[in-house]
Amino acid sequence: MAKIGVFDSGYGGLTILDAIRKELPQYDYLYLGDNARAPYGTHSFDVIYRYTLQAVRYLIEQDCALIILACNTASAKALRTIQQHDLPKINEQRVNDKRVNVLGVIRPTVEAVPAITKSGHVGILATPATVSSESYVLELEKISNLQCQMSNERPLVVVQQSCPMWVPLIESGEHNKPGADYFVEKYLNEILDKDPQIDTLVLGCTHYPLLLEKINRHLDVQGSRGVEIKTIAQGNLVAQSLKDYLTHHPEYRSQLSNNGSCTYLTTENADRFAQSASNFLADKISAEHIDL
Repeated sequence: MAKIGVFDSGYGGLTILDAIRKELPQYDYLYLGDNARAPYGTHSFDVIYRYTLQAVRYLIEQDCALIILACNTASAKALRTIQQHDLPKINEQRVNDKRVNVLGVIRPTVEAVPAITKSGHVGILATPATVSSESYVLELEKISNLQCQMSNERPLVVVQQSCPMWVPLIESGEHNKPGADYFVEKYLNEILDKDPQIDTLVLGCTHYPLLLEKINRHLDVQGSRGVEIKTIAQGNLVAQSLKDYLTHHPEYRSQLSNNGSCTYLTTENADRFAQSASNFLADKISAEHIDL
């Protein structure tokens, strides 16, 4: 029987895994963090695609029927190419009609936005690589244009803000300390100065939920602008989307084993990964080192 694979370049995907396991605890999971080569955001498209494809192939070799790219950079830079170019070839070589699929985190996130925003002004907080890809902007434009055709509503106004210091703060364990407040305030001020009418902020990085308390605290202060701002984290949205996907695709659901287990793999030192993972998960874990 097969597992659900969850991949990230580092630790942030653990927030996605945690939400998925709470929604779908019965399945078996395999988490892979390519921590030795993180962060992906500083690399070119070709490098990100190559690294992500290596991880996908490894997870398929470990009998994962579904793979979630729990990384916005990989979802933005590599997912489409893997789905269109590599998966058809991979599935052609598989026996017994047991197909595999790779899903991302961006689409499930943007699908929730139109029902949340009231002003139609949306902000994207993300890494430099995700911002430069404009994946969120393009996906939101698709959804917005479709809704405008159906209901004559105004198109969404989307503004992006790169937050290059947030991931390093989180991965170094500094995100709960007072020094992190400076960078939370800095990037929130910058995006709200670009568009004061923003009423919905999308956390376009799987690390960012660890800063949610600080973000919301600062947004309370920003209430003087007269706009109530809601923040969207990805975990629960991706988990619900996966649940719906399995409901509508029994050919994948029937392949999955139901032992409720989870194995953690990393390309970095396993003990270091297990220790750092405690920042993202409530439980202590053990991990295994692998090479890609």
